Amino acid sequence: MTQLEGILAVHKPAGWTSHDVVAKVRGMVRLKRIGHTGTLDPEVTGVLPLCLGRATRVVEYLQELPKEYHAVLRLGYSTDTEDITGNVVETANEVRVTRDEALEALQSFTGQISQVPPMYSAVKINGKRLYELAREGKTVERKSRTVTIHEIEMTDFDAEGEYTEISFRVLCSKGTYIRTLCVDIGRKLGLPSVMVKLVRTISAGITEAQCLTLEQIEQFMKDETLQTRLIPVDQAIHHLAKHTVSEEKAEAALKGQRLSSKAVEPAVDSSEPIRLYDIKENFLGIYKRQEETGAIVPVKVFS
Repeated sequence: MTQLEGILAVHKPAGWTSHDVVAKVRGMVRLKRIGHTGTLDPEVTGVLPLCLGRATRVVEYLQELPKEYHAVLRLGYSTDTEDITGNVVETANEVRVTRDEALEALQSFTGQISQVPPMYSAVKINGKRLYELAREGKTVERKSRTVTIHEIEMTDFDAEGEYTEISFRVLCSKGTYIRTLCVDIGRKLGLPSVMVKLVRTISAGITEAQCLTLEQIEQFMKDETLQTRLIPVDQAIHHLAKHTVSEEKAEAALKGQRLSSKAVEPAVDSSEPIRLYDIKENFLGIYKRQEETGAIVPVKVFS
């Protein structure tokens, strides 16, 4: 069997760390070169794209794409981890929130917002991860960061049960902490809150419907059909503009040589990375226009 190459869309089950999933898949596909486009907390389920073989070279381009989540937040108490796995640190005497108030609070987070990373996160400060410090009972000052909420909509509001819960869908930039967003929404409503459920439904342009379970991956490996289930590298980075060169110039491109701007069609008018193909639709690699000279230079060649 030839070495696997492409993007494997995995459905991460609850209770597994992203590292657990990578290790499991690495063992099943017998491949060391595997990377992912962003971790998920153990209790979070959903889309976990894995880059196999040379596909690891495009991880940075996939990480830039927006991610979609479906979350449920609970009003009335908060925890030290900002989700229900943590210890309760604050409770409210009563919760009085209407659907309209909840909707208004959610919508106020559309656009660029500032977030402070939670203590239970993988962010490093002075060479140590925050969750390591948190487990030692330490709290340190963290710098806020700007993230973008492209879309946010309420999908359910339930005030009939023991707790008032708000369900919502959010499309956001990389680096957004949904746990922290839940806490901030609660704070907007004047209440402590906690995230009780989270599913990642889109990552790297991949949807839940495209994902395979670990059991399916194992079966496809046995059937030797897993390669047909992988997303080709160039399809995964479809958000990069597509350009073509002649057969003669394709040979130069595969050798990592710079190309004249006239050799590429259509003309490249920005310095953003592009996908380069030959006239037979073979993917050659990622190139970009050099501002100073206008030449088309290689970024990552796939010969």
